[in-house]
Parts: sequence; C-alpha cells; structure tokens
Amino acid sequence: MKNSLDAIKELRDMTCSSIAHCRKALEDAKGDIKQAAILLRKQGLEIAAKKQSRAAKEGRVDCYIHHGNKIGVLLEVNCESDFVAKNEEFAKFTKDLAMQIAATNPAYIKKEDVPREVLQHEKNKEDFYKNNCLLEQPFIKDMGLMVKDYLGSIVAKIGENVVIRRFIRYKIGE
Repeated sequence: MKNSLDAIKELRDMTCSSIAHCRKALEDAKGDIKQAAILLRKQGLEIAAKKQSRAAKEGRVDCYIHHGNKIGVLLEVNCESDFVAKNEEFAKFTKDLAMQIAATNPAYIKKEDVPREVLQHEKNKEDFYKNNCLLEQPFIKDMGLMVKDYLGSIVAKIGENVVIRRFIRYKIGE
C-alpha cells in the first residue's frame, strides 16, 4: 500500500519519528494514522529498553522559569555524546520536560523511585504514579502521549540512551 506524503508528514509531526519509520508504520497499520502512531510508540519503547544499559555521561542541564517568575525548574538529562547534547531535538526535549515538571510538580522520576513506605498508605497506586512520577504522567503538550512515550520517541530518533537524571522545582513560598 502506497501512503500519501501528507499522511507520512502528519505521522512524523505526531511522533518525531523518521520518514522511513513513519512509512513502514503506515504500511503495517494499513494506512491508519492512529494505529501507526501506536506502533511507533511501542517501537520507541523497545529501542529505549535495549539502550538502557549503555552509559549516558554527557547531556545538558536545562531550566524553565514560568511566567511571573514564581515557579522555576532546574533539570539534568543525560545522553551518550556531547553531539546529541547539542542537538536541537534533544534541547527541545529537555525544555519540554522542565515545563512538564513546572506544571505538574512530580515528586519522582519513575515508579521504581517511590519508597515502599510511601506506597503502603496509597489505596490506588496507579493514580499515585500518574500524579507523582514524571514518566507516568500524560505529556502536557499532547495529553494522548505519556512522558515515557515521548522519552522513547527521542531515544529512537537520536539513537542514544537518554536518562532523566534529576530535577528540582522551586516555587515561591514553598
């Protein structure tokens, strides 16, 4: 099945995947853009899982100061090379993450970071994770996309391991 350039462009805009990956996903999904996007997100997570063991010793520290200067975020995201750390897509990713943290105020990066003592008192663990773990939250710029899926798409696109190392959020009066 031959896909139109418009469908490939739309899928590429949605997922940040390469043209070749978008074309293949559209073929596998028989032209269904939503299904193709799901396939690409799964592929991104699989690629990210394979690259997790690789050392990420480069990266960038980024910040976000919200309008009115009442909330600020400082964030460290690591990658494997300084070339990627200077990449425009990587820089956009770190800015988006800092904005996400400012908006949602997560306490942890991933589920595994939550202490058992904290989880003991929670009745609905999945809701707790969505509210308090950065990677489990819906991405604020696209609520149909989880932050972990956005991370997976960046790893798939740039071809390196990417690790959200740490962050701190400041708010006046807290």
